Amino acid sequence: MLKWKQVFILGLFINISIFLSNNVFGQLDPLKSVDGTEISEASLSALSLSTTAQIAKADPKKAFKNLFENNATTAAVSLKGIRTEHLNPQALSFVQDYIASHADDLYELRQTARPYFDMMDDVLTQNGIPKELKYLAVIESFLKASARSWAGAVGPWQFMPATARGLGLNVSGFRDERKDYLKSTVAASKYLNYLYGLYQDWLLVVAAYNCGPGRVNAAIARAGSNNFWNLQYYLPTESRNHVKKFIATHYIMEGQGGPTTVGKDKQILFAGNIKTKTETIAKDEALNQVVKVQTIEGRYNSKAIAKYLQMPLADFTKMNPSLDRVLACNSTYQLKLPLDKADLFSQKKNEMLNESIQMLLNPDYRN
Repeated sequence: MLKWKQVFILGLFINISIFLSNNVFGQLDPLKSVDGTEISEASLSALSLSTTAQIAKADPKKAFKNLFENNATTAAVSLKGIRTEHLNPQALSFVQDYIASHADDLYELRQTARPYFDMMDDVLTQNGIPKELKYLAVIESFLKASARSWAGAVGPWQFMPATARGLGLNVSGFRDERKDYLKSTVAASKYLNYLYGLYQDWLLVVAAYNCGPGRVNAAIARAGSNNFWNLQYYLPTESRNHVKKFIATHYIMEGQGGPTTVGKDKQILFAGNIKTKTETIAKDEALNQVVKVQTIEGRYNSKAIAKYLQMPLADFTKMNPSLDRVLACNSTYQLKLPLDKADLFSQKKNEMLNESIQMLLNPDYRN
């Protein structure tokens, strides 16, 4: 007969195993339906929204239910330049702690990652998703394409292999499109739209992205409510905190929380200095040519830019001899382009930046 200590240890092991199987792995691979079957790429577009829901989906004020509250009873507290009187009181303590621990790093990221945010903004907007959802990638990976979890989730959106393939990404020994900013953001948009079709509430979408729709559905049933603040304690702790991390990150990045926080009569304040992009037309005396000069930032690569602009690399490098070296130092660069190529750069900048990143991560990268 087993001794009581052996029984206790065995029971503890079983409980831990159940916890891990029900939470960790469910969180890492969210592309599962309630019955545990795989969700195919085709089924992601199967849910149709009403016209009203489609309009609300891309409107942060309507789609983020109770993300923030304009609560006059909440004290006007300023922490690291961020005023919190508009924050939902139920998230106040968590967000204040998160600001104290992470605000400095997020301020820096907001500056250095702006080109990647611009790319994500374009993709999310094209798919009818509020741009604020890009902050989900921040809490998933701190926006690192090379991020890899202990269980094998990879990329800025932290997809497991099966999830990524189900969303149309190529994951093989030769190429891993989970690291591709542009393609992985398109894939994330598909899944975010699918989840929104289920819940029509972005806070529940963020929760389901972490722990899967099955656990969110169970929490809704147990709480008898589809309001995150009412059902949050029926969710796994990590998923509940995942939503609050999203709120905190959103709040830090947008100063006072962005358009979901303040009314039309209030001005959004941003902590820190935001650099502006400038464009000028000038004559390059060395080249004896009129060029458009614009400020760029991000890990652009000369080969990628020349390829998309259909310029000989030698001609582009002569015009921009130090681009790769300067941008490698997280600096801005005064890009010079012939007038007939400047508009093409604006049209293709997302693709250029994305391919530049792939070249950085994999020198043998080819499209």
